[in-house]
Amino acid sequence: MDRPLEDFSLIETLRYEPEAGFVRLRLHLARLQRSARRLDFAAPKDVLGKLEQAVTDAAAPLRVRLTADREGQTALTTAPFVPLLPDTVWRVRIATTRLDSADKLLRVKTTRRAVYEAARAEYGPDEADEVLLLNEKDDVCEGTITSIFLEDDPDTLRTPPISAGLLAGVLRTELICQRKARVGRIRLDDLKDRPLYVGNSLRGLIRAQLIWN
Repeated sequence: MDRPLEDFSLIETLRYEPEAGFVRLRLHLARLQRSARRLDFAAPKDVLGKLEQAVTDAAAPLRVRLTADREGQTALTTAPFVPLLPDTVWRVRIATTRLDSADKLLRVKTTRRAVYEAARAEYGPDEADEVLLLNEKDDVCEGTITSIFLEDDPDTLRTPPISAGLLAGVLRTELICQRKARVGRIRLDDLKDRPLYVGNSLRGLIRAQLIWN
């Protein structure tokens, strides 16, 4: 079950590269501040200082998980990050678990993740690398840890609107700002004959193969 609404934290998961620093740092910090304001949380404290401290002397890529609670207290954990091979294709399936487009908390990345955990639990790791969720209107929304991108033409991807009930992903935001992606409704039938990608800020874009149930 989800934690009580008063007992959850904001999350940002960042990738650190020793030569380049934190990937998409500005967008991550902007989302964190925006989420805190939207939920009436205190402004997260000493974020940059803690991030810098967490990667002191790091000689290899890291996955850095930052949480911020209602009082603005922040905590970080790190783990080694191993990138996917360039030709990786993830197997994806459709969950029976549905998202509620009226749930505004879906637009914010938090520790309230029961719906995503339920969807992921529908398939074992040998059956799917990622699981996609629809909303109550049968709109395609997002994966359990990724945003969804459908290739409309060789230069443009389509990604579902936030109003469908999904997270404002950092990679999604970057691609929209770069005009490499546009917002548009995606239905299941749209996935039948177009190249599909999933992705997040940690791993970037990943080619996906939809396995129909």
